[in-house]
Amino acid sequence: MTDEVPEALGRAVDAAVDPDALLDTLAVLTAGPSPYGREHATARRLAAFAADRWPHLSWRVDPLPAVDGLPDAANLVASCTHGDADELLLYSHLDTSLTGDPGFDAAVTGHDGPVPALRRQVGPDAVVDGFGLGVARAAAASALVGFVAAATALRDRGVPHRLTLLLAAAGTHRHLPDDPAGQVAGGVAYHLDHLSAPAAAVVAKSGPPGILTAEPGAMFLRVRLQTRHHPVLARDTAVPPGGLIMNLAPVLAALETFRRAHLDARADRSDQVGAEVGVGSVGAGRPGKPDLLPGRLDLHLYLVTIPGDEPDTIVADLRDTLTRALADTPLRDCVLDVAGWPVHSAAATPIDAPISRHAHAAWQAVHHAPPTPIRGWTGSTDGVVLRGRGVPTVRLGPAPLVGDPDDPRRDRYEVAELVRFARLYARIAVHSSTASTD
Repeated sequence: MTDEVPEALGRAVDAAVDPDALLDTLAVLTAGPSPYGREHATARRLAAFAADRWPHLSWRVDPLPAVDGLPDAANLVASCTHGDADELLLYSHLDTSLTGDPGFDAAVTGHDGPVPALRRQVGPDAVVDGFGLGVARAAAASALVGFVAAATALRDRGVPHRLTLLLAAAGTHRHLPDDPAGQVAGGVAYHLDHLSAPAAAVVAKSGPPGILTAEPGAMFLRVRLQTRHHPVLARDTAVPPGGLIMNLAPVLAALETFRRAHLDARADRSDQVGAEVGVGSVGAGRPGKPDLLPGRLDLHLYLVTIPGDEPDTIVADLRDTLTRALADTPLRDCVLDVAGWPVHSAAATPIDAPISRHAHAAWQAVHHAPPTPIRGWTGSTDGVVLRGRGVPTVRLGPAPLVGDPDDPRRDRYEVAELVRFARLYARIAVHSSTASTD
Protein backbone atom coordinates (compact mmCIF):
# COMPACT_ATOMS: atom_id res chain seq x y z
CA MET A 1 0.00 0.00 0.00
CA THR A 2 1.34 3.41 -0.98
CA ASP A 3 0.45 7.02 -0.22
CA GLU A 4 1.76 8.25 -3.58
CA VAL A 5 -0.49 9.12 -6.51
CA PRO A 6 0.77 9.11 -10.11
CA GLU A 7 1.44 12.70 -11.12
CA ALA A 8 -0.76 12.45 -14.20
CA LEU A 9 -3.69 11.32 -12.09
CA GLY A 10 -3.03 14.07 -9.56
CA ARG A 11 -3.04 16.71 -12.29
CA ALA A 12 -6.18 15.22 -13.79
CA VAL A 13 -8.14 15.35 -10.55
CA ASP A 14 -6.98 18.90 -9.86
CA ALA A 15 -8.10 19.97 -13.33
CA ALA A 16 -11.45 18.23 -12.88
CA VAL A 17 -12.37 20.59 -10.02
CA ASP A 18 -14.48 23.27 -11.70
CA PRO A 19 -14.64 26.58 -9.76
CA ASP A 20 -17.83 27.59 -11.61
CA ALA A 21 -19.47 24.30 -10.70
CA LEU A 22 -18.53 24.87 -7.07
CA LEU A 23 -20.12 28.31 -7.02
CA ASP A 24 -23.22 26.99 -8.80
CA THR A 25 -23.46 24.22 -6.19
CA LEU A 26 -23.20 26.78 -3.43
CA ALA A 27 -25.97 28.83 -5.04
CA VAL A 28 -28.25 25.78 -5.09
CA LEU A 29 -27.43 24.96 -1.47
CA THR A 30 -28.25 28.50 -0.35
CA ALA A 31 -31.40 28.93 -2.44
CA GLY A 32 -33.64 28.14 0.53
CA PRO A 33 -33.59 27.39 4.25
CA SER A 34 -32.36 24.00 5.42
CA PRO A 35 -32.94 23.85 9.18
CA TYR A 36 -32.29 20.83 11.36
CA GLY A 37 -34.74 18.06 10.50
CA ARG A 38 -36.21 19.91 7.51
CA GLU A 39 -33.62 19.30 4.80
CA HIS A 40 -35.85 17.50 2.28
CA ALA A 41 -36.44 20.48 -0.03
CA THR A 42 -32.72 21.28 -0.17
CA ALA A 43 -31.83 17.64 -0.80
CA ARG A 44 -34.33 17.44 -3.69
CA ARG A 45 -33.15 20.72 -5.19
CA LEU A 46 -29.49 19.75 -5.00
CA ALA A 47 -30.11 16.22 -6.32
CA ALA A 48 -31.95 17.58 -9.36
CA PHE A 49 -29.16 20.07 -10.07
CA ALA A 50 -26.42 17.45 -9.69
CA ALA A 51 -28.18 14.78 -11.73
CA ASP A 52 -28.63 17.23 -14.59
CA ARG A 53 -25.01 18.43 -14.45
CA TRP A 54 -23.30 15.10 -13.75
CA PRO A 55 -25.64 12.38 -15.12
CA HIS A 56 -22.87 9.78 -15.15
CA LEU A 57 -23.04 9.65 -11.33
CA SER A 58 -25.81 8.29 -9.12
CA TRP A 59 -27.77 10.84 -7.03
CA ARG A 60 -30.62 10.05 -4.69
CA VAL A 61 -32.60 11.55 -1.83
CA ASP A 62 -33.09 9.33 1.23
CA PRO A 63 -35.96 10.59 3.41
CA LEU A 64 -35.59 9.78 7.09
CA PRO A 65 -38.61 8.32 8.89
CA ALA A 66 -41.06 11.04 9.92
CA VAL A 67 -40.53 12.23 13.46
CA ASP A 68 -43.16 14.11 15.44
CA GLY A 69 -42.76 17.81 14.80
CA LEU A 70 -39.87 17.38 12.33
CA PRO A 71 -41.22 15.38 9.38
CA ASP A 72 -38.99 16.52 6.52
CA ALA A 73 -35.52 15.19 7.29
CA ALA A 74 -33.59 13.77 4.33
CA ASN A 75 -30.10 12.81 3.22
CA LEU A 76 -28.55 13.37 -0.19
CA VAL A 77 -26.42 10.42 -1.30
CA ALA A 78 -24.23 10.17 -4.39
CA SER A 79 -22.14 7.18 -5.40
CA CYS A 80 -19.73 5.96 -8.01
CA THR A 81 -18.30 2.43 -8.14
CA HIS A 82 -15.99 0.73 -10.60
CA GLY A 83 -14.40 -2.64 -9.93
CA ASP A 84 -13.43 -3.96 -6.53
CA ALA A 85 -12.28 -1.32 -4.05
CA ASP A 86 -12.80 -0.27 -0.45
CA GLU A 87 -15.49 2.37 0.09
CA LEU A 88 -14.54 5.91 1.04
CA LEU A 89 -17.30 8.14 2.41
CA LEU A 90 -17.11 11.92 1.94
CA TYR A 91 -19.43 13.42 4.55
CA SER A 92 -20.93 16.79 5.32
CA HIS A 93 -24.45 17.88 6.28
CA LEU A 94 -27.33 19.82 4.76
CA ASP A 95 -28.73 21.54 7.84
CA THR A 96 -27.46 24.88 9.06
CA SER A 97 -26.77 25.93 12.63
CA LEU A 98 -29.21 28.84 12.29
CA THR A 99 -32.61 27.97 10.86
CA GLY A 100 -32.99 30.65 8.20
CA ASP A 101 -36.15 31.97 9.88
CA PRO A 102 -35.17 35.55 10.84
CA GLY A 103 -37.73 35.77 13.64
CA PHE A 104 -36.60 32.50 15.21
CA ASP A 105 -32.87 33.16 14.80
CA ALA A 106 -33.01 36.75 16.10
CA ALA A 107 -32.64 35.58 19.71
CA VAL A 108 -29.19 34.30 18.76
CA THR A 109 -28.08 36.69 16.03
CA GLY A 110 -29.65 39.95 17.19
CA HIS A 111 -30.84 40.49 13.60
CA ASP A 112 -34.43 40.02 12.44
CA GLY A 113 -34.04 41.24 8.86
CA PRO A 114 -34.19 39.02 5.76
CA VAL A 115 -31.64 36.23 5.50
CA PRO A 116 -28.62 37.54 3.56
CA ALA A 117 -28.41 36.20 0.02
CA LEU A 118 -25.30 34.65 -1.45
CA ARG A 119 -22.91 37.22 -2.91
CA ARG A 120 -19.95 36.60 -5.22
CA GLN A 121 -17.03 38.89 -5.89
CA VAL A 122 -15.01 38.21 -9.01
CA GLY A 123 -11.31 38.63 -9.61
CA PRO A 124 -8.09 36.97 -8.44
CA ASP A 125 -9.05 37.45 -4.77
CA ALA A 126 -12.70 36.50 -5.23
CA VAL A 127 -14.78 36.12 -2.09
CA VAL A 128 -18.17 34.52 -1.58
CA ASP A 129 -20.34 35.31 1.40
CA GLY A 130 -23.82 34.42 2.61
CA PHE A 131 -25.96 32.62 5.14
CA GLY A 132 -24.96 29.23 6.53
CA LEU A 133 -21.67 28.91 4.68
CA GLY A 134 -19.75 28.21 7.87
CA VAL A 135 -22.15 25.51 9.02
CA ALA A 136 -21.71 23.85 6.69
CA ARG A 137 -22.58 24.86 3.14
CA ALA A 138 -19.12 25.99 2.04
CA ALA A 139 -17.46 22.72 3.01
CA ALA A 140 -20.40 20.70 1.64
CA ALA A 141 -20.08 22.39 -1.76
CA SER A 142 -16.33 21.71 -1.82
CA ALA A 143 -16.94 18.07 -0.87
CA LEU A 144 -19.54 17.60 -3.60
CA VAL A 145 -17.35 19.08 -6.32
CA GLY A 146 -14.32 17.18 -5.01
CA PHE A 147 -16.34 13.96 -5.09
CA VAL A 148 -17.35 14.62 -8.70
CA ALA A 149 -13.76 15.40 -9.72
CA ALA A 150 -12.36 12.24 -8.13
CA ALA A 151 -15.12 9.99 -9.46
CA THR A 152 -14.76 11.41 -12.97
CA ALA A 153 -10.96 11.15 -13.09
CA LEU A 154 -10.93 7.62 -11.68
CA ARG A 155 -13.72 6.44 -13.99
CA ASP A 156 -12.11 7.93 -17.10
CA ARG A 157 -8.87 6.06 -16.32
CA GLY A 158 -10.50 2.80 -15.31
CA VAL A 159 -9.13 2.89 -11.77
CA PRO A 160 -11.19 0.71 -9.42
CA HIS A 161 -12.96 2.81 -6.81
CA ARG A 162 -15.99 2.98 -4.57
CA LEU A 163 -16.83 6.53 -3.54
CA THR A 164 -19.88 7.76 -1.65
CA LEU A 165 -20.90 11.32 -0.88
CA LEU A 166 -23.28 11.79 2.06
CA LEU A 167 -24.78 15.21 2.74
CA ALA A 168 -26.81 14.32 5.78
CA ALA A 169 -29.78 15.55 7.73
CA ALA A 170 -29.54 16.67 11.34
CA GLY A 171 -25.79 17.13 11.46
CA THR A 172 -25.86 20.07 13.86
CA HIS A 173 -26.38 19.63 17.59
CA ARG A 174 -29.93 20.17 18.86
CA HIS A 175 -31.66 19.19 22.06
CA LEU A 176 -35.32 19.22 23.10
CA PRO A 177 -35.16 18.09 26.73
CA ASP A 178 -38.91 18.23 27.31
CA ASP A 179 -39.85 16.56 24.01
CA PRO A 180 -37.82 13.38 23.44
CA ALA A 181 -40.17 12.41 20.58
CA GLY A 182 -39.17 15.57 18.79
CA GLN A 183 -35.54 14.54 18.38
CA VAL A 184 -34.29 13.61 14.92
CA ALA A 185 -31.93 10.68 14.61
CA GLY A 186 -28.87 12.02 12.82
CA GLY A 187 -28.70 11.43 9.09
CA VAL A 188 -25.29 9.80 9.32
CA ALA A 189 -26.58 7.29 11.89
CA TYR A 190 -29.56 6.52 9.64
CA HIS A 191 -27.21 5.99 6.70
CA LEU A 192 -24.97 3.62 8.66
CA ASP A 193 -27.97 1.74 10.05
CA HIS A 194 -29.23 0.93 6.55
CA LEU A 195 -26.01 0.41 4.60
CA SER A 196 -22.70 -1.27 5.27
CA ALA A 197 -20.11 0.87 6.99
CA PRO A 198 -17.45 2.37 4.69
CA ALA A 199 -13.80 1.45 5.05
CA ALA A 200 -12.96 5.08 5.90
CA ALA A 201 -14.53 8.52 5.98
CA VAL A 202 -13.67 12.19 5.51
CA VAL A 203 -15.73 14.81 7.34
CA ALA A 204 -15.86 18.03 5.32
CA LYS A 205 -16.50 20.89 7.68
CA SER A 206 -14.80 24.20 8.39
CA GLY A 207 -12.38 24.05 11.24
CA PRO A 208 -8.75 24.54 12.21
CA PRO A 209 -6.02 24.86 9.56
CA GLY A 210 -5.06 21.22 9.68
CA ILE A 211 -6.31 17.65 9.88
CA LEU A 212 -8.28 16.37 12.85
CA THR A 213 -7.86 12.68 13.54
CA ALA A 214 -9.59 13.07 16.91
CA GLU A 215 -12.63 15.03 18.02
CA PRO A 216 -14.27 15.69 21.37
CA GLY A 217 -17.73 14.55 22.27
CA ALA A 218 -20.61 16.64 23.57
CA MET A 219 -23.41 16.67 26.08
CA PHE A 220 -26.26 18.95 27.09
CA LEU A 221 -26.91 20.01 30.67
CA ARG A 222 -29.93 21.64 32.27
CA VAL A 223 -29.95 23.43 35.60
CA ARG A 224 -33.46 23.98 36.97
CA LEU A 225 -34.53 25.99 40.00
CA GLN A 226 -38.14 25.75 41.14
CA THR A 227 -40.29 27.58 43.67
CA ARG A 228 -43.91 28.71 44.09
CA HIS A 229 -45.08 31.37 41.69
CA HIS A 230 -45.90 34.81 43.05
CA PRO A 231 -47.32 38.02 41.58
CA VAL A 232 -44.85 40.83 41.04
CA LEU A 233 -46.90 42.92 43.47
CA ALA A 234 -45.87 40.51 46.24
CA ARG A 235 -42.22 40.23 45.21
CA ASP A 236 -40.88 41.02 48.70
CA THR A 237 -42.57 37.92 50.13
CA ALA A 238 -41.61 35.66 47.24
CA VAL A 239 -39.18 32.77 47.60
CA PRO A 240 -36.56 33.94 46.93
CA PRO A 241 -37.31 37.61 47.67
CA GLY A 242 -37.57 39.49 44.39
CA GLY A 243 -38.10 36.26 42.42
CA LEU A 244 -35.87 33.80 40.63
CA ILE A 245 -34.73 36.14 37.87
CA MET A 246 -33.55 38.84 40.26
CA ASN A 247 -31.40 36.20 42.00
CA LEU A 248 -29.79 34.83 38.87
CA ALA A 249 -26.32 36.28 39.59
CA PRO A 250 -25.18 33.69 42.15
CA VAL A 251 -26.27 30.89 39.81
CA LEU A 252 -24.16 32.28 36.98
CA ALA A 253 -21.23 32.77 39.34
CA ALA A 254 -21.52 29.15 40.49
CA LEU A 255 -21.60 27.94 36.87
CA GLU A 256 -18.42 29.90 36.16
CA THR A 257 -16.82 28.29 39.24
CA PHE A 258 -17.78 24.89 37.86
CA ARG A 259 -16.38 25.77 34.43
CA ARG A 260 -13.01 26.86 35.82
CA ALA A 261 -12.65 23.70 37.91
CA HIS A 262 -13.80 21.51 35.03
CA LEU A 263 -11.28 23.01 32.59
CA ASP A 264 -8.44 23.14 35.15
CA ALA A 265 -8.83 19.40 35.73
CA ARG A 266 -8.26 18.83 31.99
CA ALA A 267 -5.63 21.50 31.35
CA ASP A 268 -2.60 19.21 31.14
CA ARG A 269 -3.72 17.43 27.96
CA SER A 270 -1.49 17.70 24.91
CA ASP A 271 -3.58 15.93 22.26
CA GLN A 272 -5.90 17.30 19.61
CA VAL A 273 -9.07 17.63 21.70
CA GLY A 274 -9.94 20.08 24.44
CA ALA A 275 -12.77 20.72 26.90
CA GLU A 276 -15.25 23.59 27.08
CA VAL A 277 -18.59 24.44 28.67
CA GLY A 278 -20.92 27.41 28.46
CA VAL A 279 -24.46 28.64 29.14
CA GLY A 280 -26.35 29.11 25.88
CA SER A 281 -29.91 29.62 27.05
CA VAL A 282 -31.79 31.01 30.05
CA GLY A 283 -35.55 30.73 30.33
CA ALA A 284 -38.15 31.80 32.88
CA GLY A 285 -41.67 33.19 32.92
CA ARG A 286 -43.98 34.21 30.09
CA PRO A 287 -43.50 37.36 28.00
CA GLY A 288 -47.24 37.96 27.95
CA LYS A 289 -47.56 37.74 31.75
CA PRO A 290 -44.70 39.74 33.25
CA ASP A 291 -46.92 40.57 36.21
CA LEU A 292 -46.27 37.02 37.48
CA LEU A 293 -42.92 35.96 38.87
CA PRO A 294 -41.83 32.63 37.37
CA GLY A 295 -41.83 29.51 39.51
CA ARG A 296 -39.19 27.86 37.33
CA LEU A 297 -35.83 29.00 35.99
CA ASP A 298 -33.97 26.86 33.44
CA LEU A 299 -30.40 27.31 32.27
CA HIS A 300 -29.16 25.17 29.39
CA LEU A 301 -25.47 24.40 28.94
CA TYR A 302 -23.41 22.80 26.19
CA LEU A 303 -20.35 20.86 27.36
CA VAL A 304 -17.57 19.45 25.18
CA THR A 305 -16.29 16.12 26.48
CA ILE A 306 -12.83 14.57 26.20
CA PRO A 307 -11.78 10.91 26.44
CA GLY A 308 -12.44 9.58 29.93
CA ASP A 309 -15.27 12.00 30.76
CA GLU A 310 -18.23 10.31 32.43
CA PRO A 311 -21.53 12.17 31.95
CA ASP A 312 -22.94 11.03 35.29
CA THR A 313 -19.84 12.30 37.09
CA ILE A 314 -20.09 15.67 35.32
CA VAL A 315 -23.75 16.01 36.33
CA ALA A 316 -22.89 15.13 39.94
CA ASP A 317 -19.98 17.61 40.02
CA LEU A 318 -22.19 20.38 38.67
CA ARG A 319 -24.94 19.60 41.18
CA ASP A 320 -22.46 19.60 44.07
CA THR A 321 -20.96 22.92 42.96
CA LEU A 322 -24.37 24.57 42.76
CA THR A 323 -25.56 23.11 46.05
CA ARG A 324 -22.53 24.48 47.89
CA ALA A 325 -22.59 27.85 46.16
CA LEU A 326 -26.31 28.50 46.74
CA ALA A 327 -26.46 27.28 50.32
CA ASP A 328 -25.89 30.78 51.74
CA THR A 329 -28.03 32.67 49.21
CA PRO A 330 -31.77 33.39 49.00
CA LEU A 331 -31.99 30.49 46.52
CA ARG A 332 -31.27 27.90 49.22
CA ASP A 333 -35.01 27.24 49.68
CA CYS A 334 -35.60 26.53 45.99
CA VAL A 335 -35.63 23.03 44.52
CA LEU A 336 -32.48 22.40 42.48
CA ASP A 337 -32.42 19.85 39.67
CA VAL A 338 -29.46 19.12 37.37
CA ALA A 339 -29.86 16.80 34.38
CA GLY A 340 -27.54 15.78 31.57
CA TRP A 341 -27.96 14.23 28.14
CA PRO A 342 -24.86 12.85 26.39
CA VAL A 343 -24.80 13.37 22.62
CA HIS A 344 -21.60 11.61 21.59
CA SER A 345 -18.42 10.39 23.24
CA ALA A 346 -15.02 11.64 22.18
CA ALA A 347 -13.28 9.40 19.66
CA ALA A 348 -10.03 9.22 17.71
CA THR A 349 -8.50 7.60 14.63
CA PRO A 350 -4.86 6.44 14.82
CA ILE A 351 -2.50 8.90 13.18
CA ASP A 352 -0.94 6.03 11.22
CA ALA A 353 -4.28 4.71 9.90
CA PRO A 354 -4.43 4.64 6.08
CA ILE A 355 -7.03 7.43 5.89
CA SER A 356 -4.85 9.63 8.11
CA ARG A 357 -1.85 9.03 5.86
CA HIS A 358 -3.90 9.67 2.71
CA ALA A 359 -5.19 12.96 4.14
CA HIS A 360 -1.70 14.12 5.06
CA ALA A 361 -0.31 13.17 1.65
CA ALA A 362 -3.14 15.01 -0.12
CA TRP A 363 -2.68 18.06 2.10
CA GLN A 364 1.03 18.18 1.24
CA ALA A 365 0.27 17.89 -2.48
CA VAL A 366 -2.34 20.67 -2.47
CA HIS A 367 -0.81 23.09 0.06
CA HIS A 368 2.87 22.28 -0.68
CA ALA A 369 3.41 22.18 3.09
CA PRO A 370 2.46 19.84 5.93
CA PRO A 371 -0.70 20.55 7.94
CA THR A 372 -0.40 22.65 11.07
CA PRO A 373 -0.44 20.52 14.26
CA ILE A 374 -3.71 20.98 16.18
CA ARG A 375 -4.07 21.00 19.96
CA GLY A 376 -7.08 21.52 22.20
CA TRP A 377 -9.77 21.60 19.51
CA THR A 378 -13.24 21.91 21.04
CA GLY A 379 -15.55 21.35 18.07
CA SER A 380 -17.50 18.10 17.86
CA THR A 381 -19.04 16.77 14.63
CA ASP A 382 -20.45 13.53 13.27
CA GLY A 383 -16.87 12.35 12.96
CA VAL A 384 -17.35 10.91 16.44
CA VAL A 385 -20.44 9.02 15.22
CA LEU A 386 -18.46 7.47 12.39
CA ARG A 387 -15.55 6.57 14.66
CA GLY A 388 -18.01 5.16 17.19
CA ARG A 389 -19.21 2.79 14.45
CA GLY A 390 -15.65 1.65 13.83
CA VAL A 391 -15.02 3.83 10.76
CA PRO A 392 -11.54 5.44 10.63
CA THR A 393 -12.26 9.13 10.05
CA VAL A 394 -10.47 12.43 9.47
CA ARG A 395 -11.96 15.91 9.51
CA LEU A 396 -10.75 18.92 7.56
CA GLY A 397 -12.27 21.92 5.85
CA PRO A 398 -11.85 25.45 4.51
CA ALA A 399 -11.17 28.25 6.97
CA PRO A 400 -13.52 31.26 6.84
CA LEU A 401 -12.45 34.85 6.57
CA VAL A 402 -13.38 37.37 9.25
CA GLY A 403 -17.16 37.66 9.21
CA ASP A 404 -19.29 40.64 8.29
CA PRO A 405 -19.30 42.98 11.33
CA ASP A 406 -22.68 44.39 10.29
CA ASP A 407 -24.42 41.02 9.98
CA PRO A 408 -23.01 37.98 11.79
CA ARG A 409 -25.22 35.71 9.69
CA ARG A 410 -23.03 36.41 6.66
CA ASP A 411 -20.06 33.99 6.51
CA ARG A 412 -17.18 34.83 4.15
CA TYR A 413 -14.79 32.55 2.24
CA GLU A 414 -12.13 32.96 -0.40
CA VAL A 415 -13.25 31.16 -3.53
CA ALA A 416 -9.67 29.94 -4.00
CA GLU A 417 -9.85 28.31 -0.54
CA LEU A 418 -13.04 26.44 -1.43
CA VAL A 419 -11.49 25.25 -4.70
CA ARG A 420 -8.33 24.22 -2.85
CA PHE A 421 -10.33 22.03 -0.48
CA ALA A 422 -12.37 20.51 -3.29
CA ARG A 423 -9.05 19.41 -4.79
CA LEU A 424 -7.91 18.20 -1.41
CA TYR A 425 -11.02 16.06 -0.91
CA ALA A 426 -10.62 14.73 -4.45
CA ARG A 427 -6.98 13.88 -3.85
CA ILE A 428 -7.82 12.00 -0.64
CA ALA A 429 -10.36 9.97 -2.63
CA VAL A 430 -7.74 9.21 -5.29
CA HIS A 431 -5.12 8.28 -2.68
CA SER A 432 -7.62 5.99 -0.98
CA SER A 433 -8.73 4.36 -4.22
CA THR A 434 -5.29 3.74 -5.65
CA ALA A 435 -3.98 2.44 -2.31
CA SER A 436 -6.88 -0.03 -1.92
CA THR A 437 -6.01 -1.61 -5.28
CA ASP A 438 -2.24 -1.97 -4.70
